[in-house]
Amino acid sequence: MEGILLSVAAVIVTFNSEAVIESCLRALLEKAPQVSAIVIDNASVDATLERVRSFPQVSVIANRENRGFAGAVNQGVRESQADHILLLNPDVTLLTAMHLLVEASEKHGLSAGQLVDRRGQSQKGFTIRRLPTATTLMFETLGLNWLWPSNPVNRRYRYLDRDLGAGGSVEQPAGAFLMIRRDVWRHLQGLDEQFHPVWFEDVDLCNRALKNGYQIEYVPLVQGRHVGGHSVDTLEPGCRTLYWCASLLKYAAKYFSVRENRGIRLTLILGSLPRLGLSMIRERSFTPATTWVEVVRLAVRRRGAPDAIRVSPKQS
Repeated sequence: MEGILLSVAAVIVTFNSEAVIESCLRALLEKAPQVSAIVIDNASVDATLERVRSFPQVSVIANRENRGFAGAVNQGVRESQADHILLLNPDVTLLTAMHLLVEASEKHGLSAGQLVDRRGQSQKGFTIRRLPTATTLMFETLGLNWLWPSNPVNRRYRYLDRDLGAGGSVEQPAGAFLMIRRDVWRHLQGLDEQFHPVWFEDVDLCNRALKNGYQIEYVPLVQGRHVGGHSVDTLEPGCRTLYWCASLLKYAAKYFSVRENRGIRLTLILGSLPRLGLSMIRERSFTPATTWVEVVRLAVRRRGAPDAIRVSPKQS
């Protein structure tokens, strides 16, 4: 196993991650000192690069523009020849050694650890999920899974019916803490960069892995503390909603039938209308509602999301 650990590369994509990246790198170097670390910075406007460069043993790629999560990960993987690739979010602090994760990846093709919160509690509903069905996405776009989280569709989707302390095969672990053998990565041709700038690229990867006969093994004894939302919180108001909806529509177009796509688009429109009205009432302005107007426009377009959506951090 020592030899295997030498052939693991952690690929970490940063975007305005100065508050979390030092903790991530420090824990990685302490818990897995034989793992090489590659940080790809997507044009941060804060002190992220300065923090990363304080770790001389970490390789750094500084992009002049935001290439999106998938594009940056693919870029980082190309810089490494390691036999195993660990996709690690900068807001994940490794709490344990990783040898069990490497063993599972070596055997099955992909593996994932357990993400826990600051109290050490498993992030139920996030750390592992099943692949979304068309019905799942309809419930998501209508807000039903938020209003009625115990509904059968949501329970199945978010593995609320599973003991997260028990390992085994899963469908879709979070891309925040996911390991994959390089030959599997090569076979799958990496992340699909159409999911730009973020969301659903890890879901798509897991879907393609399962369709190609690989297994994804959940290893709960390997743990990372996950903060969550540190990068997306720096985006301009409304952008997060647009990015999520755009990537959702791309995923639906890739995997579901014409009829299912129409249903998803319809529920996205229906779910947007009350949110549009509420945002206008809450803010006493039409400006916040423009986000939901754009979401409706996305839903009625034939091919889903426009290429014009750009990543813009909030100005402080």
